[in-house]
Amino acid sequence: MEDLKLHAIVKTHELALKGKNRPWFMRKLIENLRTATKGAGVERVWQGQLMVGLTLSDEECWPEVKSRIKEVFGVAKFYKAYDLPRDLDGLKARMPQLLEGRSFETFRITTNRADKRFPMNSEEVNRDLGAFVKDLTGAQVKLKDPDICIYVDIQPKSFLVYFDEVKAHGGLPVGVSGKVAVMLSGGIDSPVAAWQMMKRGCQAMFVHFHSYPLVDRTSMEKAADLVQHLTRHQYESNLYLAPLAEIQKKIILSAPPSYRVVLYRRFMVRITEALAKRNRAKAIITGESCGQVASQTLENIAVVDQSADMPILRPLIGSNKEEIVNMARDIGTFTTSILPDQDCCTLFVPKHPETKADLDTVLRLEEVLSVDEMVRDALENTERRHFASPEAAAPAR
Repeated sequence: MEDLKLHAIVKTHELALKGKNRPWFMRKLIENLRTATKGAGVERVWQGQLMVGLTLSDEECWPEVKSRIKEVFGVAKFYKAYDLPRDLDGLKARMPQLLEGRSFETFRITTNRADKRFPMNSEEVNRDLGAFVKDLTGAQVKLKDPDICIYVDIQPKSFLVYFDEVKAHGGLPVGVSGKVAVMLSGGIDSPVAAWQMMKRGCQAMFVHFHSYPLVDRTSMEKAADLVQHLTRHQYESNLYLAPLAEIQKKIILSAPPSYRVVLYRRFMVRITEALAKRNRAKAIITGESCGQVASQTLENIAVVDQSADMPILRPLIGSNKEEIVNMARDIGTFTTSILPDQDCCTLFVPKHPETKADLDTVLRLEEVLSVDEMVRDALENTERRHFASPEAAAPAR
């Protein structure tokens, strides 16, 4: 159908509920869609009534545009839509061509009269067009679970006709909820926590702690791969690789084994908070789940939180491991997360870590440590890596 203009029609869910803030959310969604589909054959991105349209250069670019739109947070569902003159008889004349190659025994017409000036209401269009399609194809009308649904959006200047609904992630456009600092290990949980916060509209920066040269660089490379994958949703990311080995050495020399993990975590939080403040992030994100491991009891979480002034958010706090693994599979991070590595969190970990850390004891243990100096040294030796999604960096088509 080379003579018909083709669009991707994007529908939102939560954005429709934002009241006076809706224009800001829609502008951000449009900006993200432009970035995500750069170089994929999109001629124009435009806003309609509670929807966004992307005008495509040709039908061949649809598969690539489709794959990219699916990863844009804020998009609930979208369609490949044909743009026709606003004339019902003209639509009927085109219907054999539009239905070519589609096999179905039942169908439904769903009309949205976005322009109320059109002389027929939605139900009248449904009945008129439904009778025509029934006569044309011999298929029966079925309102619930039909083989095919024919959607007609009546716009001020045209009809938009589409068939196949593509589900997306929903949520909010990345960038509307501020910046967060994600403590990213090479494991399963923290990438899922990052993904969930990005889905809530947060721009994520990432902080990964390593014990190189006491261990190899595999955990750093895993973290980089995970950030590159997650950058598909926000188009640019920064990963900060923070050294922990010297801090661990000093803690081992001064603290009993059972308290080492809690002390490690407090230093990691302090370093993350300092990096977050430098980058104007408003909260720290971790992949912790209540009771999953010894360091993630409520008592230990409370002691770790005391080391920061910034809010520490834990999107997975009520999830079990099976649920988190399923989410990791769904978002595409699981395969990377389970690759073997030498992680700083498994280095020098005691056999029996404290599960109910006492804050007074922790503060007393930290009195013999040069806390500020240790944090400052780690920050000075932190490496930054910048990532851009291939889509966002693609040249114009």
